Amino acid sequence: MPASARTSAVVFDRLCFLWPDGTPALDGLSGAIGEGRTGLVGRNGSGKSTLLRLISGDLSPVSGAVTTVGDVARLPQQLTLDTGRPVADLLGVGDAVVAVRAIESGDADPRHFEAVGDAWDVEARAHAVLAEAGLPPETLDRTVGELSGGEAVLAALAGIRLRAPAITLLDEPTNNLDKGARERLARLVTAWRGTLVVVSHDVGLLELMDDTAELHGGTLTVFGGPYSSWRAWLDAEQDAARQAETAAANALRRERRQRIEAETTIARRRAYGRRAELERRVPKIVAGARKRAAQESAGRLRGESAGKESQARAALDAAAQRVRDDVGIRIDIPGPGVAATRRIASLSDGERTWTIQGPERVALTGPNGAGKTTLLERLVASSSHPDERSADTPTFGADRPDRRSCRQPGSPLSAVSHTERIGYLPQRVDGLDDDASVLESVRMAAPEMPPAEVRNRLARFLLRGATVERPVGTLSGGERFRVALARLLLADPAPQLLVLDEPTNNLDLDTVDQLVDALSAYRGAVLVVSHDPAFLARLGVDLTLELRDGMIAQR
Repeated sequence: MPASARTSAVVFDRLCFLWPDGTPALDGLSGAIGEGRTGLVGRNGSGKSTLLRLISGDLSPVSGAVTTVGDVARLPQQLTLDTGRPVADLLGVGDAVVAVRAIESGDADPRHFEAVGDAWDVEARAHAVLAEAGLPPETLDRTVGELSGGEAVLAALAGIRLRAPAITLLDEPTNNLDKGARERLARLVTAWRGTLVVVSHDVGLLELMDDTAELHGGTLTVFGGPYSSWRAWLDAEQDAARQAETAAANALRRERRQRIEAETTIARRRAYGRRAELERRVPKIVAGARKRAAQESAGRLRGESAGKESQARAALDAAAQRVRDDVGIRIDIPGPGVAATRRIASLSDGERTWTIQGPERVALTGPNGAGKTTLLERLVASSSHPDERSADTPTFGADRPDRRSCRQPGSPLSAVSHTERIGYLPQRVDGLDDDASVLESVRMAAPEMPPAEVRNRLARFLLRGATVERPVGTLSGGERFRVALARLLLADPAPQLLVLDEPTNNLDLDTVDQLVDALSAYRGAVLVVSHDPAFLARLGVDLTLELRDGMIAQR
């Protein structure tokens, strides 16, 4: 593998970390990440987020050490879960802003002057970095909960830019970002000063990196180049490894066959010698000499055959170790029994009403802050009292290509469910009890399912063994998402409508493939919000709606 030649900014020395239940997350990890921009990749649960938390000092290793060249700032993956946090605090200037405003209002408390220090222009600088991230000045006085997921990420990035640390760690920064926000992030990353380590499944972002580091099987390897170069190298290496494994397996079979043939030859020689001795065709002393010679020859032949077979087996084991056996999650969604004429849900902007009918796939797109998540939440809330009277009646305008109906001028955005059986996967994945175990969390959605069966099904989501007993709060972002996904897809009875808000945010590329396959086979309705055009194209959406400036339009 082409290694990076950059000066080390972060060094790991036999790093070990255990979860509170004793489960190892990292065991004896050694390696280094260089200066510049590095993309950190690996499958969900491989320890990427844990490694970033160890670098930043949010976690302490059980043994070993992490050494950095300067101060560290981290953008966590679950940033948006802290909805009550002021944006000014997110930027790291909350105390200074409060102090400046207090002094300007006439409060001469010495503590305010101490909080300000030399940062009298703190608001101006905060507004400048917010503008760089595409956010208005008034964002400074809002809370995280008042922002969209994408806006919260951009605000946090603005705060890191404002602090200008030596090392910056970004954990899935493109989650929830629309196209424009992703472009602004790309410009920020391209011009980033200092060391930048980015954990992401966004291939476009990973292409901006100088190096690619992979965490796989508890080992960190660093490749000198962006994601596409590393992926091409890995694919070629794995092709060569599989070919070597096949050749080694063939060699082992050949040596086994030759050993069997050797044993057959030895047996024939032994039988021939016994017959000759019984028939007294040779003197006894000569027969004894021949027997000893035959035994010595047989011993050499066995030894040579066994040695060659042992070498072939060792070669096969070595070749097999090079071949990765990455198991992806296996998602099976029960059939919800939705008829093609079944009216499932309606979305309206007051001018037009768009109806989801039968097993349709509908994509809802639009810029950050347009209100997509709010509209989904209204839809889910309405499922408690669905309009069953119209659930099975013909859809207004269902035979028209634009699906328009029910014009109601002046009405606000609204969403109405015509079924109680809605499965909702929120963008922030904040509906989980951090203190409950994985098993308990999933059983809440399927209380009649025996615990053993729940365990078996969780294994399909790569949640196995002791992991199912761990508190949800100790899981990585990807593991947490899989718990939420399992709750959704294992619910009993099966949902007739799946409402998914940015479902690919925390998934590795292999798991996205599995999700696409499962949703393609699902015979219920799907309403999905996503900024990932590749995912939507693969999903095969029947209708794309764009929410912008309070209006819904077909795209």
